Amino acid sequence: MKNQITHIFFDLDHTLWDFDKNSILAFNKIFQNDFPTVNTDKFIEHYIPINQACWKLFQVDAISHEELRYRRLKDSFDAINITISDAHINQISEDYIRFLPDFNHLFEDALTVLEYLNERYELHIITNGFAEVQFKKIANSNLEPYFTTITNSEMAGAKKPNPIIFEHALVKAKATKAESIMIGDSMDADVIGALDFGMKAIFFNPNQIEVEDFIPQITTLAELKLIF
Repeated sequence: MKNQITHIFFDLDHTLWDFDKNSILAFNKIFQNDFPTVNTDKFIEHYIPINQACWKLFQVDAISHEELRYRRLKDSFDAINITISDAHINQISEDYIRFLPDFNHLFEDALTVLEYLNERYELHIITNGFAEVQFKKIANSNLEPYFTTITNSEMAGAKKPNPIIFEHALVKAKATKAESIMIGDSMDADVIGALDFGMKAIFFNPNQIEVEDFIPQITTLAELKLIF
């Protein structure tokens, strides 16, 4: 693998950028300022799996951008038995999108590994996140210098695992399938999407989810230095 690869494509959220940790900080800020009776830890406990479920629907166009932003909050408040108006949900949604990129926690060793890889490979990002927010996250967490190209689902007109976004990313990177590999935390969107497209893939699996033996996986980003 090492000898064939010249282009490495990363997912952003949950792979390099610590979405869960930064979400906690964003919601803490919102609730402390405007909804002090809401227990952030209790809310986040439900929000994380609900948000992931909504994103899975969004990836296959089963719900819209607007439905995703509404449902992940409404369902989370319902789960902790808090009745909240649609107006307040919309306010929280706007504040969350505004505050979230201000926080810049990355997974352990992210910058060290990127520094190492950047000397040896062309690095790229493929993300399904909303373009404006993703570019702010990348800039605020000092990731920008490491990446030659950044492909977003909005610019590609399709979301992972759709092959269109992988094709768009390769064209933009001037790369071929044979010399490219995708690294991400989503088995469906990142790994199976890339494999079905004809690219190699590595599953970033910090939670050590059981997967098929044929799927290459890592549990820490530092392991990439042993692979590449």
